[in-house]
Amino acid sequence: MGSCNIMINWYKTPKLLQRMFPKRVWSFPEKRSAVFLTFDDGPIPDVTPWVIDTLKEHDAKATFFCIGENVKKHPEIFRSLIDSGHSIGNHTYNHLNGWKTNNSRYLKNVALFEKEMKTQIELSKNNHPKPLFRPPFGKINSMQSKALQRRGYKIIMWDVLSGDYNTSISKEKCLQNVLQNIAQGSIVVFHDSIKAEQNLRYVLPKVLNFITEKGWKCEKI
Repeated sequence: MGSCNIMINWYKTPKLLQRMFPKRVWSFPEKRSAVFLTFDDGPIPDVTPWVIDTLKEHDAKATFFCIGENVKKHPEIFRSLIDSGHSIGNHTYNHLNGWKTNNSRYLKNVALFEKEMKTQIELSKNNHPKPLFRPPFGKINSMQSKALQRRGYKIIMWDVLSGDYNTSISKEKCLQNVLQNIAQGSIVVFHDSIKAEQNLRYVLPKVLNFITEKGWKCEKI
């Protein structure tokens, strides 16, 4: 399942929802002429390396919210993300739904990702990235959220959902989800996953071209 189903699949996150959870980061409206592309659920072979190469072709930086077990399975791809200058975020170790997971288990799963990430970052000889967290499925309860914020995490949500993981929508619809909603300061969700691959390969280059035509830059969080 895609990692971003907040109750309803809104491709543009309603302002009301953003106001309900003001301590979560939905966009960066103060960042003029910049947008923030994010990729959930990797790293995996085939898809993630292609994303890295495609971003490089457009001189774009992004933020990757990785699953811990994928980091453990594919450490060389994870380290290539870091070495390519992208930001890394925590997406739990096992892609847990916070609404269906007790708080203790959820927080331990987040910590398990952190442990795996630190091992790989030490191996890559890079500085420890700032603590960013995105809840799988967009589902996290208030106690989990507050506990992570006390640990220093910034909880990164989004204001534009591509829907690339949704195999029931066409690649053209996926593209329009982004182009019709993206604005300066937007945080856009993609997925470097097998399920999203077909849509992503069609949409990402076109979105990057659109951003270039607008004179915007793709920055990491």
